[in-house]
Amino acid sequence: VQLQASGGGLVQDGGSLTLSCAASGFTFTSSPMSWYRQVPGKQREWVAGISEGGSKNYADSLKGRFTISRDNAKNMVYLQMNNLKPEDTAVYYCNGRGAIFAWGKGTLVTVSS
Repeated sequence: VQLQASGGGLVQDGGSLTLSCAASGFTFTSSPMSWYRQVPGKQREWVAGISEGGSKNYADSLKGRFTISRDNAKNMVYLQMNNLKPEDTAVYYCNGRGAIFAWGKGTLVTVSS
């Protein structure tokens, strides 16, 4: 299994970013997927999830600002992040529901105030 997140970077308070995750090595089309994030020194937290059929759910604190999506033809998962805040600064990762796979490469998002 390979999971590689990309698209992070430095953005100002209130800005937007779209993260991408390329997945391989498992049956993507039948796998619910999620985004997670981790601030150094803190536990990794779940951000958003999407079922194999496209049903979405979000951490309560992020609802309305983040949108998860997937492209089953490309084995890709996306996270559109709007109105970013400094507290969104973290390394973002994708994984299956319940983090069932080994963690892949994350992507750093830094939101400056």
